[in-house]
Amino acid sequence: MNKHAFLLAIGVVLTASQTAVADDGKRYKVFIFAGQSNAQGKAPISMMDAQAEAPETRDMYKHMRKDGKWIVRDDVFVTYQNNRTGPLTLGFGSPNRSGSELEFGWMMGDHFKEPVVIIKTCQGGMSLYQSFRPPSAGLPNEEKLQTQLTAAKNRAKAKKEPEPTMDDIKNLYGEWYRLIFSDLRSLSSNWGREFPALKSSDGKYYNLKARNWEKDFPALAGRTPELAGVIWFQGWNDQYGGQDEYASNMKHFIKDLRTDLGTPNLPFVIVAMGQNGSTPATGPMLTIRDSQMAMNDVPEFKGNVKAFRSDLLVDKDAERLWTQKDPALKARDKEETKKFASDDGYHYFGSAIWFMRIGHAIGDAMLELMKKPSK
Repeated sequence: MNKHAFLLAIGVVLTASQTAVADDGKRYKVFIFAGQSNAQGKAPISMMDAQAEAPETRDMYKHMRKDGKWIVRDDVFVTYQNNRTGPLTLGFGSPNRSGSELEFGWMMGDHFKEPVVIIKTCQGGMSLYQSFRPPSAGLPNEEKLQTQLTAAKNRAKAKKEPEPTMDDIKNLYGEWYRLIFSDLRSLSSNWGREFPALKSSDGKYYNLKARNWEKDFPALAGRTPELAGVIWFQGWNDQYGGQDEYASNMKHFIKDLRTDLGTPNLPFVIVAMGQNGSTPATGPMLTIRDSQMAMNDVPEFKGNVKAFRSDLLVDKDAERLWTQKDPALKARDKEETKKFASDDGYHYFGSAIWFMRIGHAIGDAMLELMKKPSK
């Protein structure tokens, strides 16, 4: 391995410090982190522990560690699925894993004098076409809904389960869009006064009770939440039928979320699909990536939406080790593989380096949007 080249490759994560902004003492910043499995985070903690000690990679994590241990921040907090909540450190990804929220959270914590809260609403296998479908996109036509209902009934019959109804099928559309509001509502009871969309208590998507964050976390005491931005990290499942609607659904999603929250220019960062890595994207993946990047050119999104290509941040060592065909090479590089790659390509090889780079790029994009006047 060329260590000099490797250090140059990870240097992007260590650049550009930001000047912290003033704290008015009255609010804390809230970021919505939404999407599917890659938004969850797939970098193993064991991999990050190893990389934090290895000479060729430890500089990437030095700002997160002290005396050989991971720092637990007292000014940045994360809630994930409303069942994993606490100060920012490792472990807010899939079980025993971390995601891009780690580096992003560090950047926001360093930038703002106010405390920061990251709300993660994400789950593997969720599509924009169905799961996160925004209200103004409407439902698919009756023919598609009927086909879906028939298939669901056949599955239920085979499993000897109750048959679903058409309402059951329709309720799947936008389920995770609505869940965003439930997760926000769980953050603070104050939001019911400030954001009408969070007042509702009817329906299973709005029934989470607000926990007393201000009591649990002293840094938030006496403050009220302020929406600061949205991160969107999704795309994979729309390759299976949702790719042609992706651009339209993405526009609806951004507009609807802002309308429902009463925040017309809320900064919105999109991590465009990049699981192709060094291989050129083709087919549905390219269609979705182009749709995501096209949000940069929507006139009303100028200065308040930023999409970037995650494939350009590829961890080439993880890519090489995971995809090599020769079994003898794989056996020889077994230790290296565990150090850099832990998953398939659709999860960015489980590369901590790749997820860290993406987190830093999200942070850069968010801070850029915050500096720009919106049109």
